[in-house]
Amino acid sequence: MEGPVRRTRSDAVAEIRIVRPERLNALDLPSMQALRAAVQDAARDPSVRAILLTGEGRAFCAGGDVAAMDEGRRKGLLPELFRDLTGEQETVVRTILSTPKPVVAALPGVAAGGGLALALACDWRIAAPTAVLVPAFGSLGAVPDGGLTYFLPHYLGLGLAQELLFTSSRIPADRARELGLLHEVVPAEELERRSAERAKELAEGPTRAYGWVKRLLVSAFSSSVERQLALEREYAFEAAAGPELPEGILAFQEKRKPVFPPP
Repeated sequence: MEGPVRRTRSDAVAEIRIVRPERLNALDLPSMQALRAAVQDAARDPSVRAILLTGEGRAFCAGGDVAAMDEGRRKGLLPELFRDLTGEQETVVRTILSTPKPVVAALPGVAAGGGLALALACDWRIAAPTAVLVPAFGSLGAVPDGGLTYFLPHYLGLGLAQELLFTSSRIPADRARELGLLHEVVPAEELERRSAERAKELAEGPTRAYGWVKRLLVSAFSSSVERQLALEREYAFEAAAGPELPEGILAFQEKRKPVFPPP
């Protein structure tokens, strides 16, 4: 029997697909643990240079599985369930943010609650026109998790983040693209091809440099400009001492596409 998370490979791209379409790919504890293991394994694998994260069927991920939460409620174990579930989710998000490998999220449909947080943690988000982003927590009386209270204010500003989190508003794909929450919206029949293509493009890029960019973007919201300048200088020196920048310069001089070595 197929598990809740399917892993496949295409050259240097690892695809991780949540396979719970009957639940709109909502995550209970076992499926969240499987997702965490898959993301960690892809991040550690030196032959993987980009990760593609998506969901089976008509959804990306509807967040936490409310049926599993209700079972925890009936057993009097809801706090313990949330402790374990959010702990696993935190590890997934931290791994996505910390790996130097670009992570592409392909959204065939809804990304709600923790599923929205998961998508926003990724470095590139591509969606079908039917996709919709939903904070969702307010309608359950839950507290946002998975970094959503970090991502939304930083992407949108405090006022709009407040509006979304207090009202659980639904953001259709075209509006999400205007707000910068999505990088691309493509026809549904092209989503799989385009997301795989983008992941392959990133896998051929300078993985080490991508890693430094990811660190700088995260630190930008907590650093002073002086600290950010110092970090940029530090990483620029490391790039100059590594194999990627010399290859990029040589390729530019030779008027060819650079061939960056694996990290």
